[in-house]
Amino acid sequence: MTDHRPVIGVICNHYLVDDRYPVHAGGTMNSAAIAEAAGCMPLLVPTDPRFVTVGELLDRCDGFLLTGGRPNVHPSEYGEEPTEAHGAFDQARDAIALPLVRACVERGQPILGLCRGFQEMNVALGGSLHPEIRDLPGRDNHRMPPDGTLEEQFALRHMVTFTEGGVFHRLLGAREVMTNTLHGQGIVRAGKRVVIDGHAPDGTPEAIYVKDAPGFALGVQWHPEWKAATDPVSRPLFDAFGEAARAWSAGMRGEGARRSA
Repeated sequence: MTDHRPVIGVICNHYLVDDRYPVHAGGTMNSAAIAEAAGCMPLLVPTDPRFVTVGELLDRCDGFLLTGGRPNVHPSEYGEEPTEAHGAFDQARDAIALPLVRACVERGQPILGLCRGFQEMNVALGGSLHPEIRDLPGRDNHRMPPDGTLEEQFALRHMVTFTEGGVFHRLLGAREVMTNTLHGQGIVRAGKRVVIDGHAPDGTPEAIYVKDAPGFALGVQWHPEWKAATDPVSRPLFDAFGEAARAWSAGMRGEGARRSA
């Protein structure tokens, strides 16, 4: 008999295969990070309110990985009109992911936000986003290099500096780490209880946590899922997420057993 692995809902994006066949998909590296680094079972979530509800997801999963993706959070979610600079959207994902973040924060159910997921956490809690940070004075281009292999595109490109003694400093054991960078948008206004705990050299927010959240509620602007099992920065992040999911899962199984007794 195998040990029970906590189930992590991996938030998927909508794509068109060959520009015509609609699919929900998540990068293999997300599943690998959950299985190999966090020690949990990845479960791909078709993020569309036609197919799933937030309540169902909360009942069936022990935690959630809010993945990256090319579509951006629709600016109407933070009170702005869409422009060409805002890029493409996936409003069906918004309709699931944003209330899911709020519910997880309230319940203490573990969530880890990556890139778009980092931005979703901020918007879900009342924050806002820049449509294109490379257009801001003094900011660098944080977007994925347009050419090259995946190794080159996900290569370490800049330092992230954490708050002295803060959540990420304690978790990762260092105040400065090197990360990849593959995003166009970034935080303007932090959401309620969202604490910016790490910055890129140009001042771009790179690491957040939810203040006084009863459970694991962290987000990073980079992509730690890339080679997470062997990367010295990614591994402790996913280790901690997996431990939080195991604690949640054990608590829920215990509660279920007590209710049925």
